[in-house]
Amino acid sequence: MLDACAELVDEVGYEGLTTTLLAERAEVAIGSVYQFFPDKRAIVQALTLRTMESYLQRLDERFASDDLTHWWDGVDAGIDEYISMHRTVPGFRTLHFGDVVDLHLLDEQRDNNGVIADQLARVLTERFGLTDVPDLRFHLEIAVEAADALIKLAFRRLPDGDDRVLTEAKALIREYLHRQVDARDAAAADAAASDAAADVAVDAAGEPAARTA
Repeated sequence: MLDACAELVDEVGYEGLTTTLLAERAEVAIGSVYQFFPDKRAIVQALTLRTMESYLQRLDERFASDDLTHWWDGVDAGIDEYISMHRTVPGFRTLHFGDVVDLHLLDEQRDNNGVIADQLARVLTERFGLTDVPDLRFHLEIAVEAADALIKLAFRRLPDGDDRVLTEAKALIREYLHRQVDARDAAAADAAASDAAADVAVDAAGEPAARTA
C-alpha cells in the first residue's frame, strides 16, 4: 500500500490522493486500507517515516565509507543523498519529508526539517566527533531549510534537477557551515590557548614570590 501511495502522489498529488484510489492501485479491498490506516494522512505519514528511515540508512552507509575525511564531506553526502532521492524514490519529490501534508508530520513538537537536522547532527557527531551539539543542531537546521528550498527550486526548473542550482546550493551550505562550525572551533581553540598562556604567565610571576617565602 505504501508503494502504491508513493506512485499515486507523484501522479495526482497529495490533494488528489484518496483511499479509494489507493485501494485500486494496491489491488486490495477498501476495508483492508482502513484496517491499517484511518485516513490518507496516516498513510502518507507512514510513507514519510519509511522514507526518512531510508534516507538515514543511506547516510549511515555513506558515512561508513573511508572516502569522507572531513565533516563537510558528510554534509555534501547528506545533500547528495537528498538529491538522489528526488530523482529515484517514488513520491519523494512530491512529499519530501511530509511538509506538503503537515510541517509536524514527523514529530508533533518539531517541524520536519528540524527532525532531519537532529538526525544529521547525530550522524555527524558520531562520525566526525563534532561537539556543542545544541549549537550544531541550530546551524544544521538553518542549513537544511536553505538546502531544501534551493533543491526544490532546482527540481521546479528541470525535471531531473537544475545542476547549476544544485551546485550553488552545495557551495552555499558548505560555506555557511564552515563559517559557523569551523570558525567556532577555531575561536574556542584560540580562547583555550589564551587561557593556557595566561596560566603560564601567572605561574611564572608567582615563582619568585614562592622562592622568597
